[in-house]
Amino acid sequence: MKTSDDKKRISVKKKPIRLLIADDHSVVREGLVSLVKRKSDIVVVAEASNGREAVDLWKKHRPDVTLLDLRMPELDGVGAIKEIRELDANAHIVVLTTYDGDEDIYRAIKAGAKAYLLKDTARDALVDTVRRVHAGETYLPPPLAAKLAERVSGAALSQREMEVLQRMAAGKSNKEIGAELFISDGTVKTHVKGIFTKLDVVSRTEAVATATRRGLIQL
Repeated sequence: MKTSDDKKRISVKKKPIRLLIADDHSVVREGLVSLVKRKSDIVVVAEASNGREAVDLWKKHRPDVTLLDLRMPELDGVGAIKEIRELDANAHIVVLTTYDGDEDIYRAIKAGAKAYLLKDTARDALVDTVRRVHAGETYLPPPLAAKLAERVSGAALSQREMEVLQRMAAGKSNKEIGAELFISDGTVKTHVKGIFTKLDVVSRTEAVATATRRGLIQL
């Protein structure tokens, strides 16, 4: 015979996972909501169309799990993760994005995401990840875990190198970069050389393309 305490524990287990979905594309949100509706153990409590709204709705609903995109207007995914984690260091957040650059993955995990998935992830795998994160687990698909490991073990660009790289991506010359950063042409050349070495490239065009692919810069 079940005691009252047993019944309470069973009741708690049956409570659905409360999910907040944040993505600036309405079609994606609608698809995710439709998917969740088929699952008896998960319920969508709110939908956000940008990062700022995601944080505001998180404050209002305190969802069990937040599923959010990485690139959103007003406040990007990493910014939203940081703000949510400041409110609750134990917040369960899953990134669902199209970007698989090692820097994207690194920044999201460093900010506090518990899982990182790409939007071509199978539906069952996505739902399973939400459940696993809710249960306190973390998850990175093997290919993404390998990229993260490579990023962590590789040489990172310095803050100054990032500033030079961003201006390279804008098409500025060494002279223009030097003028903006108040450094000499020779110092700019040294930073460009360092960027080439760390990104394993031989030209400015290749450097910008590689940095964009990895998520170091956004064009």
